[in-house]
Amino acid sequence: MRPDGDPDPDDYGLPHVDVVVPDDARELDRDVLAYHREERRRRRRRRLRRLFRPVTRFGVAIPIIAGALLVALISGALMTAFGPRPAPRPKGVALAPHPAGAPGEIGGLLPAGSVDEVTGRRSARNLRDQRPAVFGIVPPGYRCQDVVAVLAGRTHEYGIRFLLVADPRPAGDRRPVPLKELKACAGTAHDGTPQVLEDAKALLAGAYAPAPPAPPAPGSPASGLTAVFVQPDGIVKDVVQAPAPGPDLSQKVKALGYG
Repeated sequence: MRPDGDPDPDDYGLPHVDVVVPDDARELDRDVLAYHREERRRRRRRRLRRLFRPVTRFGVAIPIIAGALLVALISGALMTAFGPRPAPRPKGVALAPHPAGAPGEIGGLLPAGSVDEVTGRRSARNLRDQRPAVFGIVPPGYRCQDVVAVLAGRTHEYGIRFLLVADPRPAGDRRPVPLKELKACAGTAHDGTPQVLEDAKALLAGAYAPAPPAPPAPGSPASGLTAVFVQPDGIVKDVVQAPAPGPDLSQKVKALGYG
């Protein structure tokens, strides 16, 4: 500072800055508060950025995927709650204690014994536990017919088992239908898939299917399948040879649920 009160010239070429030093430090309280407010805002912004960084790392892709998953979950829950449900099968019905007929006859129980279920993993099944049900006994040399798909659809509609089983007794030059062909025949049904059984002892065929002619006429066609209708209490309600699709067949299936 020169004696006349004018500032000395700046030899460094820096701009002139007026610095005012207050006499009382309390005059700086307002600036200190503003500084602390700004620091708090800065810390909040940093915390928010850390919190949302995983979501915003890939732009809008993550929110879109999360929204799609949420919509899929809600749709699945609604379809489960309000979608169509299969007809319930009658449960908890005991075997009839005093059937009118003998085992293996109409009005009686199925023959005692077990068969092998081969639709999925092979496993033994008590024959009398398969109820209510329709058994389709396929004769030797049988060619798959439309009635298999019709019976599969009707039994599925009323919550009743449909089981296909080959007659293991040969008939002249006609051999028993192999399991591979039996499964292929079951696969022709679209409204319900029959279960495939193996009855090596011919429990069902021996009781309900007609005996194969010995010997059959050369080149004669194989007879149709035999349908055995079994009620929830195990009573065989009806046996139909070579059933034909139609209202009468559908009514026989429906009646099993009220047997």
